[in-house]
Amino acid sequence: MTAHHAPAAPVFHGGRLDAARRLYPEAPQPWIDLSTGVNPHPYPLPPVAPEAWSRLPDDDAFAALCAAARRAYRAPAEAAIVAGAGAQAFIQMIPRVFPARRVAILGFTYAEHEACWAASGARVSTAATLDALGESNVAVIVNPNNPDGRVIEPREIAALAQHMTRRGGLVVVDESFMDFTPLHSVASLAATEGVIVLRSFGKAYGLAGLRLGFALCSPALAAPLRAALGPWAASGPALAIGARALADERWLPAAAVACATDAKRLDSLLERAGFGLVGGTSLFRLVRHDKAGDWFSRLCASGVLAREFPQRPEWLRFGLPGGESAWRRLATALEIG
Repeated sequence: MTAHHAPAAPVFHGGRLDAARRLYPEAPQPWIDLSTGVNPHPYPLPPVAPEAWSRLPDDDAFAALCAAARRAYRAPAEAAIVAGAGAQAFIQMIPRVFPARRVAILGFTYAEHEACWAASGARVSTAATLDALGESNVAVIVNPNNPDGRVIEPREIAALAQHMTRRGGLVVVDESFMDFTPLHSVASLAATEGVIVLRSFGKAYGLAGLRLGFALCSPALAAPLRAALGPWAASGPALAIGARALADERWLPAAAVACATDAKRLDSLLERAGFGLVGGTSLFRLVRHDKAGDWFSRLCASGVLAREFPQRPEWLRFGLPGGESAWRRLATALEIG
């Protein structure tokens, strides 16, 4: 008899502008959505051939995208590259394809990992240190971490992966926010049995709606992942746009510099308003305030959506404003404009 597990409880996410509009119908328009860690200056969309929209994507299109991803992420030639509809697709799929009894997640972190493993029937624990992950069947590390930007050095993850692989375990490294800090990536380990590295396309390239992401892993792990995803796991336009963007060696470094500059500007603005910096990446900043809940409501009333955390009520996370008008709106909402 097949075991059936309860569906995952909904996870509280950013980007819920529809809910914010319903709760604050008098807020000024347009809303400034700072609740997600997505580059507000997206990669310029290239022309897409009409057949990318009208035909099912073929193997050559997947091959071209994966070749571009291999070069961009510096994955070994022996590693497999699996494309899917965002890193989230793999976060949900991996527990079903590789079921485990005991899963340890380096926390506090992105809640979908825990929700998806728990829904698969695993006993999930949150670990405060890397060493505490080693006795589980599966270890999950979000690196850089969401929401505080904590970074674990590649050599430390490599040591854990060696230990876990000897025990027949699995290490999942979610590098969704790694694009601007490639020196910290463990993509070089992607051919190792027992390691899966996840990459998100939409965050750094500012095209989250395209829904594109990758699993970098050994061919043995890639085969059941591909089978579970089924054919046409990414759309034709996503394949074409992703391949073009990932092959553009000039755009990403320039975007990294621009976002880092904006992140420093955001830090200054938030500190002037009385927030204490906790951490973050160059795509989002995490701050603390004793009255974070009040600030969240005040910002919403001004048409500015930040990211709150029910489990950490003293925290707010802010993405980058997308232009001078948005910066002015934020400054005004923070009462320092």
